[in-house]
Amino acid sequence: MMNCRKLSLSAIFFAGALVACGEDTSSTQQPVSTNSTTGHGQSKADRGCATRTPDAAEVERVNNEVAKGKPGGGGGGGTVVTGGTVDVYAHVINTGSTRSQGNIPDSMIADQIRVLNDAYAPWGWQFRLVSTDRTTNAAWYTVTPGTSAETQMKNALRQGTADDLNMYFANIGDGLLGWATFPNSYASKPKDDGVVILSESLPGGAAAPYDLGDTATHEVGHWMGLYHTFQGGCSKTGDQVADTPAERSATFGCPAPGSQDSCTGTRYPGTDPTENFMDYTDDGCMFEFTSGQDARMDAMFSTYRYGK
Repeated sequence: MMNCRKLSLSAIFFAGALVACGEDTSSTQQPVSTNSTTGHGQSKADRGCATRTPDAAEVERVNNEVAKGKPGGGGGGGTVVTGGTVDVYAHVINTGSTRSQGNIPDSMIADQIRVLNDAYAPWGWQFRLVSTDRTTNAAWYTVTPGTSAETQMKNALRQGTADDLNMYFANIGDGLLGWATFPNSYASKPKDDGVVILSESLPGGAAAPYDLGDTATHEVGHWMGLYHTFQGGCSKTGDQVADTPAERSATFGCPAPGSQDSCTGTRYPGTDPTENFMDYTDDGCMFEFTSGQDARMDAMFSTYRYGK
């Protein structure tokens, strides 16, 4: 199903996805208060990602399983796929046949797939749209995470296996742009797997400054196994990737790359990775993954998704 390149799993994981080390000077990921429209803090139109934050015990368990190449901590190591083509099943939720009712055109979905490929292809991953279905359901149209509407929607519509991406497009509630499930959640909740995206955040949508399609890039990053760059703040845990500098909290707006440094001192080299797809900046201001993030995506996909 996928054309894949294979290498040693443990070698890839430990070479590229090590924890950024440092003293724990921030135990929260809540943004600090500010009146600025850029930098740390929130404004009215801030990015809203409802992907859950894993606790320390889950992070440790996942790291151990990925290092061994087997969910549940089995020994023996394994292989890692370092790229491939992921099949995408698109599910459009609407309240009627018009664009104003959420019935976004096929062209927006095609443009969204193109945006994903622009972001992930340099790291060996591509996405291929294999089907689009459309469902008229008022309860699902304003779905929020952890609700019966989400469960019903996904139980009815999800297709494929662990290495197939299901994308649900709706006018999601609570002012959110999207959320996703992590690879390690698939085994226990396979029907829950996928990403949910605000329809108007697709390219050409009305959710400016989040209208270029990078909400999906961000949420698919979670689906591939990445955490927020600011996870853990200025701490030892961080996002489990060595080459994303520590960041005290989420960044909003569009600060110039390299202009912000919230974790200072010799233990925290580098400036905040505000241009990274896994921060919260505007779509037009996030434009990169790192080699370490690539290695973590490869390892997480191999351990929890490939062939499952």
